[in-house]
Amino acid sequence: MYRRDVDPGVPVGRRRDKKSGRDHPDEPDDHALGRSRGGFGSKFTLLVDGNGTPLAVDVTAGQVHDSQRLEPVLTKVRVRQKRGRPKSRPKRLAGDKGYSSTRIREFLAERRIDAVIPHRDDEKARHDPEVAFDKEAYRRRSIVEQTIGWLKECRRIGTRYEKLAINFLGMIKLAMIKRLLKMRFSNRA
Repeated sequence: MYRRDVDPGVPVGRRRDKKSGRDHPDEPDDHALGRSRGGFGSKFTLLVDGNGTPLAVDVTAGQVHDSQRLEPVLTKVRVRQKRGRPKSRPKRLAGDKGYSSTRIREFLAERRIDAVIPHRDDEKARHDPEVAFDKEAYRRRSIVEQTIGWLKECRRIGTRYEKLAINFLGMIKLAMIKRLLKMRFSNRA
């Protein structure tokens, strides 16, 4: 008979909060892990420019809808210019049907950003001939998907080995830096 079978008593060692990441202010309570249709995991919202250069990223739990994180990611961007203030808003923003909501369209319109987002099938504007949609600009959205695919080729991002969301975000940013360096040095050759 072992003591653990009868009465385990008070544990001798106690795990510190530091190990669980609770003492870090940027660490979410759920560690950006949650269940979605694809299973248990995380999502990251990525903002790239027209050349596939990653500009900003945000990590959320799997069940969080993509459209809820567009505004925080878009406000993170500051692109340095040769003269003047850093550029903080694009001329156009392309997204899939998941970003088609009145709230997002109003947010983009307030900032004078053209929304290249197709309307969902249940929206009236989809069947309205007066509402224009730029199909040529929307085709360039594939650059975003290619960049996400390239980032997921990094095994640590595709599988998420890290327990803490801040560490996972750090790995994504490291992969973004690797991509930027690869793009910069491949253009010089």
